[in-house]
Amino acid sequence: MATPLSGTQIRQTFLNFFADRNHRVLPSASLVPEDPTVLLTIAGMLPFKPIFLGQQAAEFPRATTSQKCIRTNDIENVGRTARHHTFFEMLGNFSFGDYFKSQAIAWAWELSTQVFELPPERVVVSVFEEDDEAFAIWRDEIGIPAHRIQRMGADDNFWVSGPTGPCGPCSELYYDFKPELGDDAIDLEDDSRFIEFYNLVFMQYNRDVEGKLTPLKSKNIDTGLGLERMAQILQKVPNNYETDLIFPIVKTAAEIAGIDYYTADDATQVALKVIGDHIRAVVHMLADGITVSNEGRGYVLRRLIRRVIRYGRLIGIDREFTPLVAETAIALAEDAYSIVRDLDRTIKLALQREEIQFLKTLELGEKELATVMAQVGTGGQIPGVNAFTLYDTYGFPLELTEEIAAEKGLTVDTDGFTVEMEKQRSRSRNAVETIDLTAQGALNQLVGHIRETEFLGYKVPAVEAEVEALLVAGRVVSVAEAGAEVQVILNQTPFYAESGGQLGDRGYLTSETALVRIMDVKKDAGFSVHYGRVERGALHIADQVTAQIDLACRRRVQAHHTATHLLQSALKKLVDESISQAGSLVGFDSLRFDFRSPRALTAEDVQQVEEQVNIWIAEAHVAHTEVLPISEAKARGAIAMFGEKYGNEVRVLDVHGVSMELCGGTHVSNTAEIGLFKITSESGTSAGIRRIEAVAGSAVLEYLNLRDEIVKDLSDRFKVKPEDIRDRITALQAELKTTQKQLEAAKSQVALAKADSLLAKAESVGKFKILVAELPGVDPESLKTAAEQLQQKLQEGAVFLGSAPEPGKVSLVAAFSPGVVKTGLQAGKFVGAIAKICGGGGGGRPNLAQAGGRDNGKLAEALEAARNQLKSSLSQD
Repeated sequence: MATPLSGTQIRQTFLNFFADRNHRVLPSASLVPEDPTVLLTIAGMLPFKPIFLGQQAAEFPRATTSQKCIRTNDIENVGRTARHHTFFEMLGNFSFGDYFKSQAIAWAWELSTQVFELPPERVVVSVFEEDDEAFAIWRDEIGIPAHRIQRMGADDNFWVSGPTGPCGPCSELYYDFKPELGDDAIDLEDDSRFIEFYNLVFMQYNRDVEGKLTPLKSKNIDTGLGLERMAQILQKVPNNYETDLIFPIVKTAAEIAGIDYYTADDATQVALKVIGDHIRAVVHMLADGITVSNEGRGYVLRRLIRRVIRYGRLIGIDREFTPLVAETAIALAEDAYSIVRDLDRTIKLALQREEIQFLKTLELGEKELATVMAQVGTGGQIPGVNAFTLYDTYGFPLELTEEIAAEKGLTVDTDGFTVEMEKQRSRSRNAVETIDLTAQGALNQLVGHIRETEFLGYKVPAVEAEVEALLVAGRVVSVAEAGAEVQVILNQTPFYAESGGQLGDRGYLTSETALVRIMDVKKDAGFSVHYGRVERGALHIADQVTAQIDLACRRRVQAHHTATHLLQSALKKLVDESISQAGSLVGFDSLRFDFRSPRALTAEDVQQVEEQVNIWIAEAHVAHTEVLPISEAKARGAIAMFGEKYGNEVRVLDVHGVSMELCGGTHVSNTAEIGLFKITSESGTSAGIRRIEAVAGSAVLEYLNLRDEIVKDLSDRFKVKPEDIRDRITALQAELKTTQKQLEAAKSQVALAKADSLLAKAESVGKFKILVAELPGVDPESLKTAAEQLQQKLQEGAVFLGSAPEPGKVSLVAAFSPGVVKTGLQAGKFVGAIAKICGGGGGGRPNLAQAGGRDNGKLAEALEAARNQLKSSLSQD
């Protein structure tokens, strides 16, 4: 191939190849999957999951796609390896009970070697170690030498959807970058030589709960070819980031920073690659309607944007830049995904808002770090969990936290930081990376075999019902014994299943032989699934039970749910008519209401909204529900609930004269039943989104009782009346601040007095004087002051002081004169290296720097090492 194919050409060539072979070309699905068990679209097969599960009939036997994907499970490797990404495109061809192994393998080989013109001798394939059929096809039909077909174990070459369900062996194609090493050195784990670019999954078995494999009647093909990987191969560049899919973004960021990518050091190149990768992800996520937030996929989006900004700052970009690099990403993507250009203004504005907000967050992070350091105390160590919070929430790189801490004579628990980082990686893997075709698998197996649950809870609090199904540990069982955590499906139920932000009901199931306490109810596969525990006896399939909700809990949640409707009306009336709901959580103890608002609320706004809701409660407005055609409901002015999907008929809650909304939740029949309403907090959660938390009904009394208890306790402790507590605390704070200043001054004076007595111990080394000594029990700040004063008195020379103010804490400080610095010695690097002897680290300016450590027993050794190094370095001048 004379001219390497562009990324766009590779994508279109793949789709055309399979279109010519009767595959339906489908557009990429959204990054927001329809599957509720997966946070983001992470693989090309995900949109076809219902077909692979047998839940949905395929409209066509063959399909091909270029699917946008997001994965963040290995986010720390992005930019550091040649091929890790958060955003990538997976080219795929799929067969739904049509062709199988022989055809899939033949087409993969034809596409790779004839269309993309990869030299056949540079392609190595792997097969599952027990898949003799695939091995024979590659060897006998395709003609690959047997020694270039690698048999691999189940971990590498057997695809499973989960503990049970569809599964099968797979075969992978690898490209060899170093064929000169010969066939004797084939090691597919060597990713510097081999890159896997095409994976063929042969979905031919069903695995049951005992692990037994049974051939599927309808065998499927699921393949994936990495667009970025094929671009790296065909464009002959050393990594995916230098392909035309990503490098223009990298180049834009480099130009903004005034950097030449090719001559930059490794750390700078990593930063530029991270920016290039993450901006692609961010642009497509925003285009697919994901908004920045602190939860779920919105949190993933926020984290990626903040990493872009943080890495930009690390390479010297000190101005707004994310919309500029986003424009390059949009230009690269618009031919294949026109929506990014259609929404370019929305994307850039979102990035601009988040960049401005994040800079404010960085300032808050500095304050948070100052608070943590004050809590740790002199010579102490910042816990790993705090360092990680600074990194994850405020965007502080670990190195920055270490540097600031060292200036105060503190160290950072880097091991603890690593532990917290791994926890987050684990959460990311669980939340983003897992595709489990058998999640809800046991429930899906019941579809069509038992009736969907009939909900009667709007009218009655208890019903007689029959047990249709039981699940324990995700498996369908016939009986659940006492002590078992169980999921129960009934033919009918009074229990409200979690929906529309309202939590599921609590209560009990009772039969002649069992008592089951129900703690939650969720909708799943058309059923109301009752989550509970068998308290006594045994519950069986077909048992007749009395299903009784906890009326007290129902009343509490009703009060909170109706209160959210009043709250939205009050916000629209008093703050801005354009306010709309962005989410809610209605619980037994409180409510949370998220809303889109053009401005932040003032304290006066919050007070007025609370008063208005309580006025409506006191006015005893009737709350009436009815089922209407959706067109009629909207014509009457009913407001739709955020995130809900509606059918042709809808349930409408009309609080007469106050509110009318579409809502399937449970509510009071009169606002007077709510009793009281109290806002407990109001805050911003993301750009343009505000959150109010509140309590209603009996929860208000609990809230007030708790605060009354706190006030009484403080009143007793301070020996003042409740109304005087605030003044007493203010006076104590002022008194404490004065005392702390006096104590620091006294410590400093003591340290200086001790330091002056050390001058006689100064040693002459060439034209310099050096003083290395311990000042027992002196805190880091006082040690720093003493070192500065001693260095000034020595004039041209070096001072190195150490102290162990308390067990497990070592403080070190180095003060160098200008002449010493000119010799090449720098206090920051010097003290940081010595601190490692005591199990710590640190740094600072060339003339003055501090460090800390944890091993008091190594202080003498550290001081001796400092003395020897100073003598050795300065004796040459």
